[in-house]
Amino acid sequence: MEWSGLLAILALALLPSLGNLVGVGLAEWRRPPEWLVGGALHAAAGIATAVAAIELIPRAQERIETWMLAAALVIGAVGSAGIARATRVIRRRIGSKAGRATTWGAYAAIGVDLFTDGLMTGGGGAVAAELGLLLALSQVIGNLPGGFAIAANFRAANIGRSKRWRALAIYPFLPVLGAFLGYIVLADAGPILTGFVLALFAGLLLTATIEDIVPEADQPQAKRRVSSPAFALGFGALLLTSAYLG
Repeated sequence: MEWSGLLAILALALLPSLGNLVGVGLAEWRRPPEWLVGGALHAAAGIATAVAAIELIPRAQERIETWMLAAALVIGAVGSAGIARATRVIRRRIGSKAGRATTWGAYAAIGVDLFTDGLMTGGGGAVAAELGLLLALSQVIGNLPGGFAIAANFRAANIGRSKRWRALAIYPFLPVLGAFLGYIVLADAGPILTGFVLALFAGLLLTATIEDIVPEADQPQAKRRVSSPAFALGFGALLLTSAYLG
């Protein structure tokens, strides 16, 4: 394991929380228009889909048999559903204790999401530095609405600025921790384990995109003339970035 490579990946893992912090800043300033929120989320869905289709699945296919690839995709989808269920449990339990289910529960759920983002960034970076970079970049836009939502919830719950900023300051450490674990697992892994985990990440990413990002993107009811080009632009931007980085 190369320590210089690990340090670089840990630095990249700060990017997912960057989008989150931009969303927090927007909530502290003013609410963006609905069409912009919907368009940004559709672009994030396009980017995430492209990461899975262009980067993760082909790299996995080079290392493992197709049946194993399909199995890993299904396991990743099940894992994504498990993460979603765990975040709902966290909302209920923390909410019942703190009396603010929509605030501290959502805060914990976003933290779990950031940790998972870091896990994918670290695992991908252990395979190839450019893959780690692409995974980290792909999560910046997707995390912006979460940061906006939690900061807005904090303000609506009359939580003081100093307290909410202390709570939000924990967020950047979560993807870094996830990236460390992901990198350690795949840094010296063989081709079969590497291919299986990459396919697992693809299943996680595709399922989260379809089940979480797209429904959230449709809530602002952005017009098709905004949402459809935004999705295509997100996909195309990742395709071009992948081609030039590769």
